[in-house]
Amino acid sequence: MNRAVPSSIEKTKPAWTGCAVLSLAVALLVAGCGGSDKSADGGPLPSAGAAATATASAPEGMAWIPAGEFWMGGPAESPIAELRSKLRPGEPVCTGLSGGFTDCEPGHQTYVDGFWMDVTEVTNEQFEKFARATGYVTVAERKPRPEDFPGADPALLVPGSVVFVAPDSPVMLDNPLQWWRYVPGASWRHPDGPQSSITARMNFPVTHVAFEDAEAYAKWAGKRLPTEAEWERAARGGLEKKAYPWGDDLLSNGKWQCNAFQGRFPNADAVEDGFKGIAPVRQFAPNAYGLYDVAGNVWEWCSDWFRPDTYAKLGPGVARNPKGPGDSFDPDEPGIPKRVQRGGSFLCSNQYCARYLVGTRGKGAIDTGSVHVGFRCVRDGKNPASAKP
Repeated sequence: MNRAVPSSIEKTKPAWTGCAVLSLAVALLVAGCGGSDKSADGGPLPSAGAAATATASAPEGMAWIPAGEFWMGGPAESPIAELRSKLRPGEPVCTGLSGGFTDCEPGHQTYVDGFWMDVTEVTNEQFEKFARATGYVTVAERKPRPEDFPGADPALLVPGSVVFVAPDSPVMLDNPLQWWRYVPGASWRHPDGPQSSITARMNFPVTHVAFEDAEAYAKWAGKRLPTEAEWERAARGGLEKKAYPWGDDLLSNGKWQCNAFQGRFPNADAVEDGFKGIAPVRQFAPNAYGLYDVAGNVWEWCSDWFRPDTYAKLGPGVARNPKGPGDSFDPDEPGIPKRVQRGGSFLCSNQYCARYLVGTRGKGAIDTGSVHVGFRCVRDGKNPASAKP
């Protein structure tokens, strides 16, 4: 798609949108530069071969998520109150904690069929194999076309992506441009800018992937992106109405169970979880279904269009295998198509974005990636326990 570049980059969004993919005007320069199912030479992407065939045995690196009903939706008041109570006087508070996570309401009973899910987010190593096999070029790596941005300064029409840059001192949280930068040359290969590399980060989640990039990888691997309902079913790990994938308490035995932001956001990460910035996969205990990092670290794309009223428009009874609304609408940025993102990221905190709470939702412009957005895939199949010898 082609997206018009606003005339000024000073236009900012409500605070919590910064914890999903931030639609900074300079970031929009990577929009509209090609399709999702073509290689660098314009031909169709080859598939991963045998890996594309669903079988009754466990696919490598995937866990079975059993069919069933679960309660889908935002957190109860008690964990919200607990997170608020940890704030010191005068500290900022996440808007969801102060005003409610209204896009996650009302909670509702949901059923999904069983499926396979990647136990971790797709890593740099996995994505590199895909890129080498197909010649695929991500949105962030493509040079914007001048005809898509008439009147734009040609010097600005360069590939790049959005990177988090911590301020040197405390700042008000009303302007995300204080900690987000559009960095020419930033991409999944160079996550912090052109001088950075993934050489020592092959087991980190791949980032700077737009929605079409994630879809292209999933198609090549013989998989797909999860629906929002599938994602939440998997992330909950069979726990009903819990605040986190591991229970109702943010800390377990005094220890962090996910990679998030502690301390004064955005300038002073206290690193209480052991990681400053993105962590490698598998650094915290998995949930009961064997999935790692379904809270924090990086946001994960889902296939559903985003609307804040999705749950409010559901009919009575159990929602069965919901696939989301037929279109997208975000009142914060009308006209910009967005997909759901889930799980929160290493930048989530009770001061700015507490969406590591398992029932909460994120959103991202489909043509934009950033340093804190990745994905994992799912595959249809049969429960291996039901296979006959």
